[in-house]
Order: sequence, then C-alpha cells, then structure tokens
Amino acid sequence: MDQEENAKITSSFESLSRESKELYLHSCVSETEVEPTALQFMKKCVSPNLPLIIREGCKYWPATSKWSHEYLRSVIGNKFVTVAVTPNGYADAIREGQFVLPEERKIKFSDFLDIIENPDKTNGVYYVQKQDSSLVKEFQEIAEDVPKEIVFASLALEKKPDAINFWMGDKRAVTSMHKDPFENIYGVIKGHKDFILIPPTDLPWIPYKTVPQAVYKETTGQFEIVSLEDSDPIPWIDIDPLNPDVEKYPKFKNAHMLRCRVHAGDLLYLPSMWFHHVRQTQGCIAVNYWYDMDYDIKYAYYTMLETLCTGKPPEDYIEPL
Repeated sequence: MDQEENAKITSSFESLSRESKELYLHSCVSETEVEPTALQFMKKCVSPNLPLIIREGCKYWPATSKWSHEYLRSVIGNKFVTVAVTPNGYADAIREGQFVLPEERKIKFSDFLDIIENPDKTNGVYYVQKQDSSLVKEFQEIAEDVPKEIVFASLALEKKPDAINFWMGDKRAVTSMHKDPFENIYGVIKGHKDFILIPPTDLPWIPYKTVPQAVYKETTGQFEIVSLEDSDPIPWIDIDPLNPDVEKYPKFKNAHMLRCRVHAGDLLYLPSMWFHHVRQTQGCIAVNYWYDMDYDIKYAYYTMLETLCTGKPPEDYIEPL
C-alpha cells in the first residue's frame, strides 16, 4: 500500500471515529432505574449497539440477599470448583511477549473463601472466572438464586442465554482489555466492578499483537511462565488502558473511553464487540448472561474494519473465547 492509499484509509478511520462520537456515542454510559421492555431494549441498546446500566436491576434477585460467605460455605463449601491462579492478577493477558493463561486448580470452595478473606496469607491471586456456563455446571446448588434468563433480553433477542457464568475473586484480579461476540448482561451481586469501555468503531486505535501462548505454573512457591509449544499464536490487545503507553502506541489517544462503576444490585448491558477492561472490589460476586450475537450487517462492517486495519482476512485474527 502506497502512502496516498494509507493516508486515505487513516483519514477514513478518523472520520468514522469522530462521527461516531458526534452522532450517537455519549460521554458516559447511559443509566436507567426502570427495567426496559423488550422493544425499548432492542431499539435503544441492541440495535444502536450502546451500553446501558440498569440501576438496581438485580437488587431483588434472591442471590443479592442470600450469597453471604456463611451461606455459600453452608451450601457449596465442600464442593471442588475451578479456580484461576496468577502471580499478579492478570489472567489471559500479554506478559513477557506471550499470551499467558492462568494456572487452573480444583479446590474446595470453602478454601477459596478462606483465601478471599485473607488474601495476603496466600501466594498468588485467586479468581473464579471459568466461562463455560460455570454457574450451571459448577454451582448448580445456588443457580436457582438467580433467574434462568433475563426476560427482556431473551424476548428482544428471541433466544435463550448461551451461557451463565459465576465470577468471584480478589480485588487484584484484572480482566485485560478484550471483546466478546456476545450480548452480555452483567449483574453484580456483591461489591462493585469498574469497567472501561471502548466502542468497536475505535478499533483502528486499539493495538493488537500476535504472540505465542503460555501458562502460569507455580512450583516451590514461585510462579513461572511455561510456553505451550503446540498451540497457535494468539492476537491480543497490547495496551493497558489504566496506564497506556502512548509513546509506543500514539493512536490510542484517539480512543473514546467510557468509564462506569456497576454496584451490587445493578445490571450492565455490554454490547457485542465492545472492548472492555474490568476491575473489582475484594470478594466481588457477579453473574453474567451471554447471548450469542447476530452476525448481521454490523458484524460485516466490523470485519471489514478489521481487514482494513490488519490487512488480513478475519479468520487470521479473531480473538479466542
């Protein structure tokens, strides 16, 4: 590609980002205290691909009042569950030039609660974060404390959730910036979560790096990064929005970052393909519902943008789930 063509594409990226901010994006995430109808949700959120916080949207779920540590110990304390462990709280993130997965362990949930209550007494950062409909598969005993679906979302999207996940962890656990091909309804049960959101139209300013895969392993009290030799390289976002290296990636300054705090009892609608970074309070508990996105014209536009940004066909750089 010659300089003139490159300049035209860059100008188009700038125009897309600027007009998106001027025409439909807001300076903050919209909020409501009234649950939307299915029609309102589709018209105001899903169709324009805009996030929404529903304050106290899950306040009256049984889980919000029931899921104390004492209750969880009594119901699932002796159950072995999957826990992600890292030395620094960053799982599924680029470290030392590799995409590093957490070490997964099976431990009693009561032992996990002990660690959450006394995090300084344990080596490593522990997080329940398995994303394979973990609430249904590993936490069946408490699954009835939350609804099986978000009714207004199921009606609007004309489908049931593909997965319902349970999240609980250390305040040091950070979800690195990424995107998902799901319409995401996120309910915070205990504590709060802080989100940084960036719209899909700002993809040209988001730096990706394709790196080999690895995993954390702890031996004799020390964590090391072990390469996964037979795995394929992974494209992942190579920037921390909390402390962005704008000297290395100056275009990131163009990104339109929205910040929001989702409190206990609140619901967040996180649209498909939005970039997001997440932090939390100690022992925060959340449940999220993933609805598979529609692969419609919005997705076609996004893949075109990806191809223009990378010069590669979409299948070469789609993020892993």
